[in-house]
Amino acid sequence: MNIKIYHNPTCSKSRQTLALLEKEITDFKIIEYLKNPLSFDEIKGIVKKLAIKPIDLIRKNEEIWINDYKGKEMSDIEIIKVMERNPKLIERPIVIKNKQGIIGRPPKKVLSLFD
Repeated sequence: MNIKIYHNPTCSKSRQTLALLEKEITDFKIIEYLKNPLSFDEIKGIVKKLAIKPIDLIRKNEEIWINDYKGKEMSDIEIIKVMERNPKLIERPIVIKNKQGIIGRPPKKVLSLFD
């Protein structure tokens, strides 16, 4: 089983999701995407596994989004490039299991990957 959590330790929801995984799963990889920013292709792959549009992975209340991008017409590729340059804009936490994924909001939502 290939399980990854894209984690931000300063985020309470991300910490709660990590704690849930630690109780339920023994083998998974933690990716602190703010310390190790994701590439364009990695973000594109996450979007595909989540089965969402790139805009749905954006944290729209972040100051950088509001000041620099809100209201601008952008393609999916441009939105992914924005996340690549500004990883803080990526919604969190994200849990990927093999070829599917889920955003852990609320944290218990990730447990549906393991039913």
